[in-house]
This record gives sequence, structure tokens and C-alpha cells, in this order.
Amino acid sequence: MRDEDKDVKITEYTGAAGGWGSMRGMAQVVPKERPGPDVLDALRRQNKPEGVMCVSCAWGKPAKPHIAEFCENGAKATAWELSNLRVTPEFFAKHSVSELAEWPDHDLEQAGRLTHPMKYDRATDRYVAVPWDEAFAAIGARLKRCDPKRVVLYASGRASLETSFMYGLFARMWGQQNLPDSSNMCHETTSVGLKNAIGSPVATIQMEDYEKCDAIFAFGQNVGTNAPRMLHTLKSCRDRGVEIVVFNPLRERGWERFTDPQNPVQMTTGGSTTIATQYHQVRAGGDISALLGICKLVIEADDRARALGNERVLDHHFLEQHTTRFEDFAAFARAAKWDDITRESGLTRDAIEAAAQVYMKAKRVIVVYGMGITQHRYGMDSLYMLVNFLLLRGNIGREGAGPGPVRGHSNVQGQRTVGITEKTELAPVDRLKELFEFEPPIEKGWDTVESCRQIIDGTCEGFVQLGGNFLRATPEHAKMKEGWAKLPITVSIATKLNKSHLYPGEESYILPCLGRMERDMQESGRQAVSMEDSFSHIYGSVGKASPASDTLLSEPAIVAGLAKAVLPPNPNVPWDAWVGDYSLVRKAIEDVYPDKFANFNERLFEPGGFWKGNPAAHRQWETESGKAEFNTPRALNAAGFDDADGRFRLITLRSNDQFNTTVYGYDDRFRGIKGTRQVAMMNAADIARLGLKDGDRIALESDAEDGVERVVGDLRVTAYDIPAGCIGGYYPELNYLIALEHHALESHVPAGKSVPVRVRVPS
Repeated sequence: MRDEDKDVKITEYTGAAGGWGSMRGMAQVVPKERPGPDVLDALRRQNKPEGVMCVSCAWGKPAKPHIAEFCENGAKATAWELSNLRVTPEFFAKHSVSELAEWPDHDLEQAGRLTHPMKYDRATDRYVAVPWDEAFAAIGARLKRCDPKRVVLYASGRASLETSFMYGLFARMWGQQNLPDSSNMCHETTSVGLKNAIGSPVATIQMEDYEKCDAIFAFGQNVGTNAPRMLHTLKSCRDRGVEIVVFNPLRERGWERFTDPQNPVQMTTGGSTTIATQYHQVRAGGDISALLGICKLVIEADDRARALGNERVLDHHFLEQHTTRFEDFAAFARAAKWDDITRESGLTRDAIEAAAQVYMKAKRVIVVYGMGITQHRYGMDSLYMLVNFLLLRGNIGREGAGPGPVRGHSNVQGQRTVGITEKTELAPVDRLKELFEFEPPIEKGWDTVESCRQIIDGTCEGFVQLGGNFLRATPEHAKMKEGWAKLPITVSIATKLNKSHLYPGEESYILPCLGRMERDMQESGRQAVSMEDSFSHIYGSVGKASPASDTLLSEPAIVAGLAKAVLPPNPNVPWDAWVGDYSLVRKAIEDVYPDKFANFNERLFEPGGFWKGNPAAHRQWETESGKAEFNTPRALNAAGFDDADGRFRLITLRSNDQFNTTVYGYDDRFRGIKGTRQVAMMNAADIARLGLKDGDRIALESDAEDGVERVVGDLRVTAYDIPAGCIGGYYPELNYLIALEHHALESHVPAGKSVPVRVRVPS
């Protein structure tokens, strides 16, 4: 056994999601941050009316919360933010940037909270402290020498509505809208596809619809890791007999069994609730065919009912009044061949028929989905098939029914609502022009993929990131590192150190900010911020914890500082007043978006949040046709590449000890993997066919057929319950294998859920 393997343990996890396993998971991670009593207070108040909103996922916050309205991942995220560990100027004096660039992601962020604004000193290869006023002046002077249309202003999905509004306004007043965000990485397919098909880019359901549905179909979403608080909702659904049909390549424990930590009987007896009533392990990208098979069965059942004079299966009144192109899709479904459907989905006809029976019996159906749908070359077709599936029986715009995408970052949806977008048609340019008296840009800005192209080819002149870890999160990592280090200026607003900070350009700055959990005192007193959840509900949040350092500024203050350093004064945009009183920012948001944010300040702490509204939920279709639109898929599998001898489909995954690029630890409890992230999860038959055995070391190489060599080595072969021809591995380590041009065609989301790779066995 190699020395580095001594702490690695890979065994089957037999427990349920939640329960004592969740408690132990928190106990292993939280103490490493050496948190003080502020953590307990934050968790007590978390996701409750007039409390503090979790910085982790965007699942809804109920009006009547549980005693503990946080999950294992939320507790980890809270301890991570309220860590008592510090990254001070003395830390950087001890460690060069070249040294830190070799540290693992976990170790960088484990070093603690950033305390001072820092500037990179090339002569010493170190970051050195710089006063705030000097940092703003220097950054402003350098950015003013750039062509604004060649500078990127990226936004992570954690920033508040107030900060995001100010950031987007800053960009447009500067004459550009290169505003990629976390949505570009993950859910942009939803934003584009739902908008095209039903006129709304977000979920049509609200949390209370889960109390009224009688079936839930879930696709490409790992609930136990990515949105654990959702398990309470799913348990309540199962308790009243709701069928839950899951389609996902890997067996994920959260969909199988859940022990409610707040249920004394289950915690005492070790009991659990079965969540999925059917579990179908679809091939990567095979959701199109699985859904097509269900739709085919439903349409043909309706054809038989019509011929026999029986009650119809489809909702024909809804189809006639509210949809278009149904007959085109129905003809396509009738003509589809079962051999093609079963081959591309990886499922048997019997399995698909079992799912179809649930759908045909249900009166109100919710579809839950995640990035397993959106992050494919033909992700748009997967999304359209979900809409087709729901439309057949009128399951949009009805209580207890509709699409419910589960967002990742806590405010990624809200950022788009208040203007973080590269698309002019999604920005209220006329209102901005009227209220603030400037000429907003009208040409499309750069999204994530386009920003990467400009960084790689040297066109980009600067990069400002409001949170996040852009360099680590993107594909084409080798070329991105080279291009990033050549940027004329990089500016990172951050709470902790990450890889994006360690490939400094000609000028590089780290600007440390307050976390959401921390007390934000400004001229008018303690401030509140707001965010939007996956259900389009808006919540206020008030931090009370002691700031990590008295030298930190709030995110709004930093954005205002940058804007004032770059832009000429505009009497209609009172940056200083906004920083002194965030309610004034909310009033400006209300003025720009009066239909969504009426009486914003008055409704800020409404229990359960206030709903910004959704026309499609009322069957008002803001599409080109004025109706909900059926779409025929272009392919039967979303991967966008053909099967070939030796080619596998890599599915990039998060572990249980991770949130996006933040790695809390090395224990992926539900998958039974402890002490390592260097694994390739493979089907046992594939392992045997390649002449390998569990525990062998392999490399994965890109099979993108673009002439670029991309290889990640020293991966441990790990037998796992995954479809043949598929491999699972961790993000962001395996992002290295994703070609930049391997993205969803329309939305430009990197296609990280079906990456063509080959296995290379060391000689």
C-alpha cells in the first residue's frame, strides 16, 4: 500500500441519508474551523423569518420552520464562513503564491478568513497588504485604461440582491454587460429552455405545491448532497402516499432512504423513510429517451381510449387552448422505435412502462431536476422533453403540478432577476436609462464560455469576480490557467483564499468582504440583505456574528468603491447613500422592477418570503406563439457524441463534503469513499472488461476529437453502481477533461454530465 493510500477507506455505506450519519458528518467538519458561539446562534436563526439565510443551496424557507431549519451542508457552510482561522498579511509573508498554487483546494480554504485587502507583488511572489483607498484608486486607474467591453464582471450566486443590482448597474454604466454568473455554469439551459417553451425561465411551482401533488418525477438531481433540506418535504410527500419516480445514473442514498434528524422515533430506532418508489438508472444523457418512452406510452394509451370511446388520457382541453405543435410531437413519439428508446436510455421497456403508469394515474405531477438535465450538449432537448411530458396532461399552471428546477447557489436565481445577465433582452435597459440618465449598452455581453474564449486568446483585458472561484470552476483548465496569468488585471472579492487568486495577472488584488452571517453595520445602523430561492420567493437576511476582521468591507461597499473609482459622478446614482442604507438600494430595485418588487422594504421579512410572481403559473404564456410550446428533440441522447469502442461518458459529481468548488473534507459518506477525491467510479463489468480490478490506478483522457491532450492521472478504480459505459468522478478536479467547446448548444452551459473520455492504463 502506498503511503498516501493509508487513510483511504472505500466501503459500502449502509445508513440512510440524514440521521446520525448527518450528525457525525457535521461533527467531523465543523470543529476544524474552530468556530465560536456565533455559529450556534447563526444555526438557531438560519432560514427563519427575520433570521439569516443559508449561504448554501436555494431551497425554500418555510413560513413555519422546523426547530432546526438547516441541513448538514448548511451547517458546514456556516462554520466555513464563521471560521476563527485567519489568513492575515503575515500568512502571505510566510507563503509565496507559487507555493500556495500547489496546495489542494481544501487546504487553501481551510487556512481561514481573509482579513486585509491584498495586492500581488511580483518581485517577491507574494500578496502584500494595501489600504482600501489605495486599492480602489489603483484598481480604478488600471480599469480605466481598459476597453470596458473587454473586461469581465463575474458574479457568484451567493451575492445578495442589493449587491447584484449595484454590480450590474456598475457594469452597464461603464458601457458593457459582460456579466457571466453561476447560472452560466449550471442552470442556463433552464433559463433559456423554459423561457422558450412556456415563457418563464424559472419554476412555476411554489413550496406549498408539494402539499398538493400526488406524484413527483425527479431527474438528474442528487437531493441528499445538493439540497438536503428538501428531504423533509419529500418525506412529508411519502407520508401521504405520493409516488416518487427517480431517474438518475447513480444510486444516490438521499433518493433511497431518509432518517429525519428531527423525528425522535426514527432517531431512536434507526428507522427511515423510503423516498423513491421507483428508481431508474438512466444512462448519462438518456433522459430524453426515457421521457420519450413515457410520452409514447401516454399518447398511445390516449389513442386507444379514443378508439374505444373511453375516458381520454391526455388533457385535450388544455392542449387545444394552451399549447402549440402538439400534433408534431405526438407523431414523433408514435413513430419512435422501442429499440432506440431502450438503447439510448439504458432502461428496459418494462421500467419505462412502470413509470408511465404512475404518470397516467396521477392528477398533479411535479418534475424536480438538476444539472443532470442541463449540463449536456443537447441539454436543451432534455429540458424540452420535461416540458412536453408535463404538458401532455396539463401539469403546468395547476396547483400541485409543474417544473421545479433545484438551484444550487443561494441567490443565483435572484441575481438574474435584478440584472446580472449578458443578454440585453433580459435587462430593463429602458428603465435604467430613464431612472439613472445614462445610455445602457445594447450589444450582447460575454457569457461564461465566451469569457473563457477571450481569456484564452488574450482578448480579455481584465477580470473582476464578485465571489466564486471562476478559474477553478471552468472547463479547459490548462489553457485557462495560462490565459488567466496573462490578464492585465484581476480583482477578486472574496471571504477565503481559492485557486483563482493564485495565478495572478499583471496586477492582482484580493478584496476581503463580510460574510452574510456577519453583522453589517453602516451609517444608518445594522443592515439586512435579500435573496431569492428556487421558488421565486424573496427573503430578508440579517447577520449578527462578529466580523472576522474590523478591516473588512461589505460587498455593497466594495462594489460602490470600484464604481466610484471607475465611473464619472452621476447625481442619480448615490453610491455612498446606498452603502449607508441598503433600504435605498431596495427602493431603487423596486423602481426598476415595480412588477416584481412592489413594497419591497415593507415585505422584506414576510414569513416564507414574498413571491415575485410567474405568468406561466397562471397559464399566461409569454412565448413567441402566446402558448406553451411542444418541441421535438433533435437527438435521443443529450450527450452529443456517439458511442465508440473504448469511449466512456464521464459524469462529474459533487461529494457529500463539498459545495461547488468549496471542499470541506474528504468524506463522501453516502458513496462510501473516505480520504480521497482521486477516484473513477466504474461499473463492475466495465472494470472486468478492461482487465482491471478495484483499487487499480488509471488515467482518464479526453476523447473530444479536437487534437488537444487532456489527461488526469492517478485515479483509483472504484466499483460503483453506475450504468455500463459511464464513469463518475469529482468536480472540479476532472473539469480538466472538459473541452471548452463541449457545452450545451444554445445555453453554453459546460456539458459536465456527459464528457467523452477514455481509460488509460499505466504501463
